[in-house]
Amino acid sequence: MTTQQKVQLTVNGVRHEASVDPRTTLADFLRGELALTGTHVGCEHGVCGACTVLLEGRSVRACLMLAVQADGASLMTVEGLEDHGKLHPIQEAFVEEHGLQCGFCTPGFLMTVHELLRNRPDPSDEEIRDALGGQICRCTGYQAILRSVRLAAAKLRAGHVAGSTQHS
Repeated sequence: MTTQQKVQLTVNGVRHEASVDPRTTLADFLRGELALTGTHVGCEHGVCGACTVLLEGRSVRACLMLAVQADGASLMTVEGLEDHGKLHPIQEAFVEEHGLQCGFCTPGFLMTVHELLRNRPDPSDEEIRDALGGQICRCTGYQAILRSVRLAAAKLRAGHVAGSTQHS
């Protein structure tokens, strides 16, 4: 019989406390316990990037991390990008430049781009490609995603504040 372990996490600015099986992945915890289903589970090997979330501001694969490993941490999921029903500039850019098709990989791309643009507000195409190298999309061919990231960077530089309380 597995003993439950208590975890406390702040997810998208909201503090949560729960008891979990120590073997529960962070992705399963977010989806099952917190009903934050934007974090997608694809390969379950950390290869596809669909489960990418930000842990203390850094991207991690939620399928490879246990919920108990994140105890006490602050997390941001794709749901944390929106602000009172308004899309984040990164989300807007992906819509405007058609950087998504089926949408399965999109949450991972959005979180990775959020981290990239927070650290590099005006990345080169090479830096964008390097940052997105751990994300797999089977639909878009990546050109629309590259255009989306460029537009998101321009939107953020033009006055949208990256790293605000909701978006950090």
